[in-house]
Amino acid sequence: MFGRVKSLDAILATAEKKSLHRSLGAFQLTMLGVGAIIGTGIFVLTAEAAQKAGPGMLLSFVIAGLVCAVAALCYAEMASMVPVSGSAYTYSYAVMGEMIAWMVGWALVLEYAIAAGAVAVGWSGYFTGMLAHLNDYATFLPNIVIPAHLASGPSGGGLINLPAMIIALLVTVLLVVGTKESAVANACLVVVKIVALTAFVVLALPVMHAEKFVPFAPLGFSGISAAAASIFFAYVGFDAVSTAAEETKNPQRNMPIGLIGSLAICTIFYLLVASGVIGSVGAQPMLGADGHGLAPGSSELTAACKGIGDQAVVCSREALAWTLRQIGYPQIGNLVGLAAIMALPSVVLMMMYGQSRIFFVMSRDGLLPEVLSSVHPRFKTPHVITMITGVFVALFAAFFPVGALADISNSGTLFAFAMVAVAVIVLRRTDPNRFRPFRTPAVNVVAPLAVLGSIYLFFSLSWYTLGLFAAWGVAGLVVYFLYSRGNSHVGRGLVEVHEGDVDAPPQPVAPLPGGIELD
Repeated sequence: MFGRVKSLDAILATAEKKSLHRSLGAFQLTMLGVGAIIGTGIFVLTAEAAQKAGPGMLLSFVIAGLVCAVAALCYAEMASMVPVSGSAYTYSYAVMGEMIAWMVGWALVLEYAIAAGAVAVGWSGYFTGMLAHLNDYATFLPNIVIPAHLASGPSGGGLINLPAMIIALLVTVLLVVGTKESAVANACLVVVKIVALTAFVVLALPVMHAEKFVPFAPLGFSGISAAAASIFFAYVGFDAVSTAAEETKNPQRNMPIGLIGSLAICTIFYLLVASGVIGSVGAQPMLGADGHGLAPGSSELTAACKGIGDQAVVCSREALAWTLRQIGYPQIGNLVGLAAIMALPSVVLMMMYGQSRIFFVMSRDGLLPEVLSSVHPRFKTPHVITMITGVFVALFAAFFPVGALADISNSGTLFAFAMVAVAVIVLRRTDPNRFRPFRTPAVNVVAPLAVLGSIYLFFSLSWYTLGLFAAWGVAGLVVYFLYSRGNSHVGRGLVEVHEGDVDAPPQPVAPLPGGIELD
């Protein structure tokens, strides 16, 4: 089970031979992290957290942030010591062997592909909300209404979420043809999101009322734990920073700054925004006849919300814009919605890019067919895996609610985080003398906390989500033993460590959000 370890020296030698152009500094990495982190989690899942925990979601943000903080410290050590692509998959391969690495890579499919679907659904909510208020921008524009059955999936009372499906397919096309954001455009989108959240905080905090925070935990600590497991989705973008390790200048210094800096900036914003929502319009959950909270995204909650005219933040698909409209700032609420519409597609792009990168590295190791890293003859992008990923993301977005997608994504992410923390502990003992440009402080405390925190949040997810994760894991093991184990480069003795290596798949030339291109 723990055999077939691909040594760090072999990984670093392969990366050195096939190295990518290093052009990202600490500031660019931090902005990349903030751009990937701030997205559907805070713009949309605030309502999901409120339905699960009420005002207690503030504590949920703290719990999720702490788990991410200790995980980030572990990621920082591994990413600075092994500055290559592949993220948790690569680290696991180097420390715990091929089978564990395969399962981590398989779990990362849930993190990136499902997360892209969740962000697409979040974008759809703001887009349809903007259309409903189009005359607030310009009275001469016609009212454009997307029929309800085409604006949400089955659990929301519709048939298909067409806007979410369309945005996912459009992003896929962008990735295939190689159209990319420039570094300036990417930075501008980050600024747009920060300005939007700042405007929300400045307007919402002054109208807070203490009574809105009572009762603080209407569904008890179990509700706070469930909300923390969901709101964890709001933080996981920092993992995407580590996938850019091979494009980073001086990764030993800049990678930890990018990881931890982006996490710190976003945590402050999240707590301020959540306080503004709770204190201004309230965040009490909708309860069923038995006194228990209704499941977010369920048909029962949809019906209950219709009964009150959707006049509660837990009913909103555009929580921040809705809140500003309720407290007397409809125009600024519309602008916040517009900011979300502009910025969220870049998060979809980043997640889908990360997915294709993980598959590329697994294909390079022989665990997946080499065709998945085929390069388009004209666009010079890994078009096969990009199109496959895009189709699945579009289907996820079309038929599943945002909360369910976020929870499923979190299950894969938490598994990967726990494995990275374990890898740090193991490597400290098996290779204590290896140079570590960044050392996780108090590693015997921090790494176990990262493992325990990930396990705690994992089992705070719904049993439905855990069942899906287990089924996905079983499917992954079937694929591994039927194909990957027999075709593994390590298993076949094809470990690339010298210039004579000709066995690895060709390297794609693909765009990275932020204007970075692979050589």
